[in-house]
Amino acid sequence: MQTKFWHDYILHIPDYPKPGVDFKDITPLIADAAAYQQVIDAMADYCTQNNLQPDQLVCPEARGFMFAPALAYRLGVGFLPLRKPGKLPRQTAFTHYELEYGTDELHIHRDDIVAGKRIVIVDDVLATGGTVAASVALLQSLGANVVACLFVMSIDALGGQQRIQSQHPNTIVHALKHY
Repeated sequence: MQTKFWHDYILHIPDYPKPGVDFKDITPLIADAAAYQQVIDAMADYCTQNNLQPDQLVCPEARGFMFAPALAYRLGVGFLPLRKPGKLPRQTAFTHYELEYGTDELHIHRDDIVAGKRIVIVDDVLATGGTVAASVALLQSLGANVVACLFVMSIDALGGQQRIQSQHPNTIVHALKHY
């Protein structure tokens, strides 16, 4: 019997949501307890082996929410969400970022970020890097030390790692699986 690894549970759905897109469906990964544990353990191991020592994990809405809280629990650190407009009840700081057709915003409670705290941003997929590059800039503007951006997977042809590193050269960018 051949062992399945966590990345074997990621399904490739061609031409979804539009022609030419090879969508990566993580639903089977998070539905399988052993595979889900494997990916969380792999992310935790990366943080430990690279001495990232985060004080908090931050994650942009929404699919990364499936990984960041579990990883925060595993590392024994806090988790903060970056949310769409109107989702957070207290005073927020926010950033605009570019989408394929327009712009959007991400907000975080202003008083949840403590200057000097070590932050690791966690998300499911690194594509163009626009959302995460804007997230790093927002957190840094609040005084956070964003030490790394950690992804379950990267679509390398879209240039996200280069984009983030060109704008934030002191921030580590790492994906567990590359496509």
